[in-house]
Amino acid sequence: MTAFDRLLAFQRETEALAQIAGRLGWDQETMMPRGAAEQRGDEMGAIEGVLHARRTDPRVADWLAAAEPADDVQAAMLRQIRRGHLRATKIPADLAQEIARVTSVAQGIWAEARRTEDVAHFLPTLTRVVDLKRQEAAALAGNGGAYDALLDDYEPGATEAGVAAMFDGLRPRLVALRERILGSARSPQPLEGQFPKAAQMQLATELAAAFGYDWSRGRLDLAVHPFSSGSGNDVRITTRVVETEPFNCIYSTIHETGHACYEQGVDPTYLLTPLGQGVSMGVHESQSRIYENQLGRSRAFTGWLHGRMTEVFGPLTVRDADAFHAAVNRVQPGFIRTEADEVHYNLHVMLRFDLERALIGGALEVADLEAAWNDRFRRDFGVAVDRPSHGMLQDVHWSVGLFGYFPTYTLGNLYAGCLHRALRAAVPELDAHLSRGDTGPATAWLRARVQQHGARYEPREVIARACGFAPTEAPLLDYLEAKFAEIYGL
Repeated sequence: MTAFDRLLAFQRETEALAQIAGRLGWDQETMMPRGAAEQRGDEMGAIEGVLHARRTDPRVADWLAAAEPADDVQAAMLRQIRRGHLRATKIPADLAQEIARVTSVAQGIWAEARRTEDVAHFLPTLTRVVDLKRQEAAALAGNGGAYDALLDDYEPGATEAGVAAMFDGLRPRLVALRERILGSARSPQPLEGQFPKAAQMQLATELAAAFGYDWSRGRLDLAVHPFSSGSGNDVRITTRVVETEPFNCIYSTIHETGHACYEQGVDPTYLLTPLGQGVSMGVHESQSRIYENQLGRSRAFTGWLHGRMTEVFGPLTVRDADAFHAAVNRVQPGFIRTEADEVHYNLHVMLRFDLERALIGGALEVADLEAAWNDRFRRDFGVAVDRPSHGMLQDVHWSVGLFGYFPTYTLGNLYAGCLHRALRAAVPELDAHLSRGDTGPATAWLRARVQQHGARYEPREVIARACGFAPTEAPLLDYLEAKFAEIYGL
């Protein structure tokens, strides 16, 4: 065996163990009994200890030094292994294990605090998580920025300064569009009524299949915070149901289906290799957001969905397909990021980006986070936060230590805007297909241009290769302005 062969065989076992760790996380959020939280924390810590030992094994450095790639694919594999090895060797083993243990336990504490609207119950745990992530950032950063070190884990090559500049470019046109919409004489009516849980789940299952989800390699469950988990031949999705708000379930499902189809769409020869999963969370989010928004909320697709929902639930309170499309895309300030319309969504992300980089940098302490959140939310959205589950307790991310993750949601929107422009050019008859509930041409294009490559290319390179131009914020902003000008008569 060559050095490359030995390295790849070793890496396949590491990747398999990481998938097992991910399955433990899936179980924790869907089926694990509440009383198992402490034990699950120990289990997660133990498997992270094994993974860290493998990722820092001295033989990996030796194999990397000796390995000679035969082609571009093998070179990409070595690049990904080298990046992971260098990152892992900077983090002390006991710190990696403690982060895994604490964040596993913290997830249950967060869920209970959210359920009972009790911030004080969560603060000691969050304080511990933030302290651990500050230690991790310091270990990784060296002479660089602490927040950059964490961000790089989710979006390789991105920086705090670059993200801040992007947000500065997005904010003025987003705010201006919001003000024009809120000043419009048009006021789309929301969809109202009772939509039984069983029927919602039936429709969610149908929609996942319509967007290309392979049920032979997946399953759908309920979770407090919808997510997708896994890669390759075991990719699972979750959703949530509110019987008075069917769009919550519908679009959460389509969103997570986008994530899952990315993982299911990776070239199967990359299975259990460093290329066998999405390259970054920004690119991942581009798939979930284009599925959910540019496809799922388009006039063409909502025309089909209006008819399908009428068949499933009976007559709806909106008068016709046009009113239904307006209801799906209704713009209004709201508390919940995951339920936000396309105009407000990125403003939610910007709030979290500013707060979490202040937390990691030490300019903000956990004890002051709720007040900082509420003050910023009132400034940005003009509404006072009415309860913690609508404020700092709404997202799971900080409880599980995902600092640096939030900016990738807006990066994903930006990438989705670019992909949508290129998709429209490549598939001019797209609306005719979507009006029949047929997403096939769109999802096939995304699979060929983005998903099959897994982690072979760097994040921005994936988007540039797919679109034929470097990613910028202009396509997203142009799409939003055109879409909502039509809906609101601007």
